[in-house]
Parts: sequence; C-alpha cells; structure tokens
Amino acid sequence: MLTYHLITENEKRKICCWKYEGEYAAYNLPDYQTMQKKQIGFCNPNRDKNFFSYYDEEVLVGFTNILEEETQVFLGIGVAPDLCGKGYGQKILAAAKSISRSLYPSKPICLEVRCRNKRAVACYQKSGFCIEGETFEQTTPMGPGLFYRMVDKSSCGAASDCAENIGSFS
Repeated sequence: MLTYHLITENEKRKICCWKYEGEYAAYNLPDYQTMQKKQIGFCNPNRDKNFFSYYDEEVLVGFTNILEEETQVFLGIGVAPDLCGKGYGQKILAAAKSISRSLYPSKPICLEVRCRNKRAVACYQKSGFCIEGETFEQTTPMGPGLFYRMVDKSSCGAASDCAENIGSFS
C-alpha cells in the first residue's frame, strides 16, 4: 500500500535527479536549480498544493500533479525510472484519483499523454482512463509531439464516447 503527502523540497531535488533512458529520456527534468530559477513544474510556488509524492514503505516511487482547472482536474504523473513497468503507475493513479475526488468531487479527471508512450497509455487504460477525441499536436518543454487526451471513465460517466483502440501512432 502506498502512502503519500504534499511534495517536499528534498523530494523535488531527488526527482530532478531521476534519469530515464532511451525513448523515455524526453521525460528527464531539468536540474533543481534551473527549475527553481524558472519557477517551473513543482518549483512553481503558485502550485505548492498541487504536487504529491508517493512512497512504498521508505522508497519514493513517484509523484503527481493534481491541478484544478475550470471544468476538470488535470492529472500528471511521474514514476521513478527504475520502477517503471512494475505496477506503481496504477497504484499512484488510484491514490491520485482518490485525492482528486475528495478535493474536487464534481469535476472529471483527465490527462494528456504522448501517443508514442505506449507503456503510459496502457497503464492509464488499466487504471480506468480512456482516450477521448482525436489526437492533437502540442509542444511541451520536452518538445513537440502528438498527444492523446484521456479521461477517467468513473469521473465522467461517458465511457461509451471513449476510444478503446489506440491505433498505431508513434
């Protein structure tokens, strides 16, 4: 069972040191000092209450960004590189959805994911998210890409509108 709390400065420093390899290197964060200087991501002081860290006993396994928007809650997730593919994403998402429902009970939960990140798409689908609408292009700090918008079926009640087949985008 995972435990969680609002992210601490020490945890932010540790997460900035996480290094993904291969095609996932695009998800490597800038160093902590750069994030602090630019006030981006979890180093944005206006978003202190959005970020949570997750532990399996004493091990920091991941973090989430739970951002309330006007009509929805936007969810972002990161899992420690050496723990990807071991089920932690689903456990973190279950906890994050619970947090979101308690903080913002009337708002649907959504996320965006690069189409080529098939590992994440599969994790999100196993966690109850479904693809909504068409793919779209977007430029992030990690560069341009083609994205899916995914919605938590249990928070929107519109599972019939969701695409279950993700196609063959890369």
